[in-house]
Amino acid sequence: MLDLTTIRSELGSHYDLEPSLELAERMADIHARMGRVMPWPDWAIHAPYVAAINKLKKERNAVVLAHNYMTPQIYHGISDVVGDSLALAIAATKVEAQVIVQCGVHFMAETSKILNPQKTVLMPDMEAGCSLAESITAEGIAEMRARYPGAPVVSYVNTTAEVKAASDICCTSANAAQIVAALDAETIIMTPDKWLAQNVANKVPQKRIVWWDGACIVHEQFTAQDLRDFRDWNPGLKIIAHPECPPEVVAEADYAGSTANIQDWVEAERPKQVMLVTECSMASNISDANPDVEFLGPCNMCPYMQKITLEKVLWSLHTMTGVVEVDPQVADRARLAVQRMIDLSQRLAA
Repeated sequence: MLDLTTIRSELGSHYDLEPSLELAERMADIHARMGRVMPWPDWAIHAPYVAAINKLKKERNAVVLAHNYMTPQIYHGISDVVGDSLALAIAATKVEAQVIVQCGVHFMAETSKILNPQKTVLMPDMEAGCSLAESITAEGIAEMRARYPGAPVVSYVNTTAEVKAASDICCTSANAAQIVAALDAETIIMTPDKWLAQNVANKVPQKRIVWWDGACIVHEQFTAQDLRDFRDWNPGLKIIAHPECPPEVVAEADYAGSTANIQDWVEAERPKQVMLVTECSMASNISDANPDVEFLGPCNMCPYMQKITLEKVLWSLHTMTGVVEVDPQVADRARLAVQRMIDLSQRLAA
């Protein structure tokens, strides 16, 4: 566990991190990207960290890859690339900088390291895990293969390197249905998210899909009744669900898609009121780009994503600690599964 008292003392001796309205004003262009959800007093607290990180990135030849669930000050303030798991995986293959700072959860940092074995990948907090990734092991994959001989294994990118290495191909919520439909097999094993698998099964009825019994602690909390209640309270409300939600929640929604798909849908449709059935930061990060859209709750916070803070990012870059390593033999096998996903996704989109 990180010793935040020591970290703050050490960082304070090297950087001026005191809240500054003057600096906040000088960085108003960055604040404008999140002004709708970031009050000026809060920005005055974050601005010194953003300035220090952006300066240090240049000195370290580093880039920040940030998931859509990061807080606005990270998403808009320090990131070089933002997106869902697929977008970040593809971006990781194109990075020229020598250092990658992964603002997301641990499996994402592993994926970046798998795709960039010669680069340094930093994880600001090694305890930023994932309940979904922790629900499946390589032994679990072997168990499913024994139960369904000959069936290919499609593993969500929300998995460890060992699980990816034991799989045939990876998928994200954005491309899962397309990948499953394209595989030349009648029975497909999907791990570890049972709800994503069942939602894919509804989209690809020509395949027999079997799944591991895992779920995301954020998305499994939503219920269809939650959505019906909000419709009753807000007539005309549009609801968008993430496919990690249970099928009955997805069925109740007006649209379901990955975080990238969600953003595209909101920007294209411009609903008067919308509820994003996913992690809370998603709405905050696209709010200023859609000023005519009112974003309503509920939402659930991911405790793992919230472990990544500006303070921890600055510490990781300052000390070059939090280095992510993947066993080369595991990485070689995992890279095949991830690269197959990227290649097939790009062929299907062509």
